[in-house]
Amino acid sequence: MMEEQTSRIIKTNIEEEMKVSYLNYAMSVIVSRALPDIRDGLKPVHRRILYDMFEMGLKYNTPFKKAARIVGDVLGKYHPHGDASVYDALVRLAQDFSLRYTVVQPQGNFGSIDGDPAAAMRYTEAKMSRIGEEMLNDIQKETVDFGPNYDDSLQEPLVLPAAFPFLLANGSSGIAVGMATNMAPHNLTEICAAISAYIDNPAIQLEELMEHIKGPDFPTAGIICGRSGILSAFETGRGKIVIRGRYEIEEAEGGSRDQIIFTELPYQVNKADLVKRIAELKKATISGISEVRDESDRDGIRLVVDLKKGAVARVVVNQLFLHTPLQTNFNVNNLALIDGRPVQVGLIDMIKHYVMHREVVVERRTRFDLRKAEERAHILHGLKIGLDNIDEVIKIIKEAEDNTVAAAKLMTRFGLTDIQAQAIIDMKLGRLSHLETEKILNELAELNNKISYYKDLLADQAKILKVVQTEIQELSGKYGDKRKTEITLEELGGMNIEDFIKEEDVVVVISNRGFVKRVPVDEYRSQGRGGRGVRGATLRDEDFIEHLFVASTHEYVMAVTNHGKAYWIKVHELPVGSKTSKGESIKKILPLNDGEEITSIINFKDFDEELYLLMVTRNGVAKKVNLPLFRNAKTRGITAIILDEGDVLVNCELVTEGDDCMIITRKGKGLRFADSDVRAMGRASRGVRGIKLIDDDEVAGLLKVSDDRRILMITEKGQGKQILFDDFRTHKRGTMGQKIYTFRDKTGFIVGALAVNDEDDIVCITSLGQSIRIPVATISLQKAYASGVTIARLKKDDTVVALARTDAEKDEEVVEESEEDNNESERTEE
Repeated sequence: MMEEQTSRIIKTNIEEEMKVSYLNYAMSVIVSRALPDIRDGLKPVHRRILYDMFEMGLKYNTPFKKAARIVGDVLGKYHPHGDASVYDALVRLAQDFSLRYTVVQPQGNFGSIDGDPAAAMRYTEAKMSRIGEEMLNDIQKETVDFGPNYDDSLQEPLVLPAAFPFLLANGSSGIAVGMATNMAPHNLTEICAAISAYIDNPAIQLEELMEHIKGPDFPTAGIICGRSGILSAFETGRGKIVIRGRYEIEEAEGGSRDQIIFTELPYQVNKADLVKRIAELKKATISGISEVRDESDRDGIRLVVDLKKGAVARVVVNQLFLHTPLQTNFNVNNLALIDGRPVQVGLIDMIKHYVMHREVVVERRTRFDLRKAEERAHILHGLKIGLDNIDEVIKIIKEAEDNTVAAAKLMTRFGLTDIQAQAIIDMKLGRLSHLETEKILNELAELNNKISYYKDLLADQAKILKVVQTEIQELSGKYGDKRKTEITLEELGGMNIEDFIKEEDVVVVISNRGFVKRVPVDEYRSQGRGGRGVRGATLRDEDFIEHLFVASTHEYVMAVTNHGKAYWIKVHELPVGSKTSKGESIKKILPLNDGEEITSIINFKDFDEELYLLMVTRNGVAKKVNLPLFRNAKTRGITAIILDEGDVLVNCELVTEGDDCMIITRKGKGLRFADSDVRAMGRASRGVRGIKLIDDDEVAGLLKVSDDRRILMITEKGQGKQILFDDFRTHKRGTMGQKIYTFRDKTGFIVGALAVNDEDDIVCITSLGQSIRIPVATISLQKAYASGVTIARLKKDDTVVALARTDAEKDEEVVEESEEDNNESERTEE
């Protein structure tokens, strides 16, 4: 007996045994519990719940069933673990604050955003939602592989057909052994558009995909701050996404105090805990808070923070973002199972594997449909033979001893198979009528058409992909919706840097050789018309100022280059300089390529969907592009316009629907046209003809027509005038326009044009670096045939090369300089 027990003892190295056993356990957790399959986006427990509900017939249009019955069925058939784990998974599939698109439709208490748990499973009920049914479409057509359940008594699907891209739309989270996954949800409309674009072009770049999928779209909405985390997550599968709650600042009753009202919270933030946290902070850390109340109801979230008298709402908001989960980080870690192995995946990989899965599903479905159609056609073909020879068939059956003999004689007589012969024997006499016979023939013809279609589909992989694309587009049409989560461009490093930067106007100066600086506006003191001016910049090697404009420190500056690329930067990121300083090379700030030079600059507050960038080149080509298409331009630049050889960009204007614009040429033509004449285009296109040029004329400027402004033009020899927009009627684009300036020997051709009023000053920069600031009110308003007045008296060989508009200096007295004073000033400088 002792010898028998000794023989059953296995001697092994304990270290090796622990290693192997732990690895087996770890892989079991990874593959069978914690990580989703990249194809259907589901963990085993979720897949088993949905399949069991499908087997129970719990479709969206059927009555609800008790959750306890569903959980018990899943436990008994497929998932031999604790009932709490199954019920928790079922509850999450039904929570509209946990999933962007719920696949289970709940009835009863399924928990709340305050962290309240769901009611016990004996009280709640559930069934599949309409979009949940899409996960199981065609599963009975042998589209996916099945395997044995835990006790080999049943078969369960190893993956679902997943006509709905669950992983991309709802994301996933889970903790395995030594690894974890945290995948963000996205908008279904955007996902379907991206999948369709990928099918059209499998070599599509991430930048192009991001024109469809803007970023995560959380069920609780909120605001994503910045795109760097999104780009990192899409590229590598890892990235930090900063989410803030949405708020409004309102006056409380009485008007002496403000209220901060939060209507959207970051994803997975517990509202009840948040209220407690704010209540704790008001006692010590945040002194400006008077009271916090949760006024949320079934219509939505409303978290009210009352402020004390004199408290600054913006400061309190920033403190709340700093100290509470009203600003949180969603750390993306896209880890999913590919062929049973955990793999880090980016956006392109997720779309590629989903498309590959759907391609397999459609192919297997088509093969199943083809087989069934051929089997049915085979039977109908036999029935047709029987109907064509019905009298003889009836005679054979009547004379036969039994059905087996009759079937054998039919097979011998008409060359039928056993299935066909049996179908003829089983045919009811009622089908011998003319109408029933016609139905059989019509069904056979229809099946033959289907068989041809299925064979054609299976013979061409491109056609299968087209079916996948069509189905995903139909899914978007049925279930697609608008984004909930807004994405802003401000990158946050704990707090927004602009919270600590004073918003003020500055003059941005960029020289021809690429030196840039920002200078306080008040450094340009006002002078009288005809003044000599003061030194505006220290320039070397025949450099001259090419771009000069006024902008707020919180605004964006977009530069479009001679290569047709666009870059943007915030004004406060530009180097600070004085009026006489050289500035810094723009190549230290923007990643310009060799030979790439800035040809046009614009500034704006935000990437508004209603804004368009209207561009005009020196050769008169016009192009209009929606401004948000340039959101990705900061890091490495993106295409703005395709330029003809030898052409350059002259100017850009931000326009909205209904605006009129004017193109002004160097030789005195002005064309007023509606911006709608130039259709909106994508970034990588050439544009259309804006104005017809003759006699080697070139475009000098582009202006947006404004009722409270006038046109101001400056010539290269310092002459200038104002003229009304109303002096010009609207023409179609591509025409020559009207006369706008009369030239004489002392004028030279037009250098540039601005839209101005009496509240403005203009700043002129000459090729020798002189700057002159003149009040617009001192410049004459004239007609088209006038040649203007002297704006600036220039030295020999000096010319005007740039001009910009700024606010008038009303507090400073404007003194007219006499001719004698000007001459004396010139002698002094010399």
